[in-house]
Order: sequence, then structure tokens, then C-alpha cells
Amino acid sequence: MATIDDAARAAAGLPEVTETTTFRNRAWAVSGRVFSWLRPFSKADVRRFGDEPVPTGPILAVVVDDLGEKEAVLAARPETLTIPHLDGVPVVLVRLEAVDGDALRELLVDAWLAKAPRRVAAAHPELLA
Repeated sequence: MATIDDAARAAAGLPEVTETTTFRNRAWAVSGRVFSWLRPFSKADVRRFGDEPVPTGPILAVVVDDLGEKEAVLAARPETLTIPHLDGVPVVLVRLEAVDGDALRELLVDAWLAKAPRRVAAAHPELLA
């Protein structure tokens, strides 16, 4: 189980990351490009769950490379999900209560790599492995 503080530490520990906000929620960016943010469910999101249970606890949005990777992440990681609002958007949601620290870091590194400028990513080959 990870916390918001765990996510913040993991994101802030990546090269050239700044903490910012998006839609009044904490977010993390590399070179001004947001790669992860807290994503609480809106009332409309909750309604769209219908009879399905709404995930509880904090939700973290993380960018992925493309829609193919989104589908692969969703299939491989039960702690991730998506919502109709994110259809066609290369972003997955992570239930922090269901993810461990190693998996969270891996998701954040991949999100960072998806948004980091090539020169920044190239300067950190340890993250490419």
C-alpha cells in the first residue's frame, strides 16, 4: 500500500521534477510537462460507475507512452484502472491503496520517461533500464 506522500517522494526523486498543481491537485512535471497528478473522482465520475463499486482512497493519474501501452498496463496491473473521461487519452489511474512502492516507482519512472525531453532522459540512462 502506498500513500500520497510515497507518490510525492518517488516523483520528486526523479531528475528535474518540479511539484506543481493541475486543477487544484498536486502534480509533478519534468521540464514543465506534467507526468503524474492526484485525480480525485468528480461527482460525474462517481455516477458513471453506476452499480460498480467506486474505488476508495487516493487515486494517482500517470501518463503512459500511448494507447497500446495503456491497454497493456491496464491488463498487467490490477491496481490500475481507467474511466470514460480518459477514453482515448494515454493515462492510467493508480489506486494507491492497492499498489506497492516498487510498482509505484516503476509506473512513475515510465510516466517520467513518456514526458521527459530526449536530452533529459538521455542524461539519465539508469532510468532507461
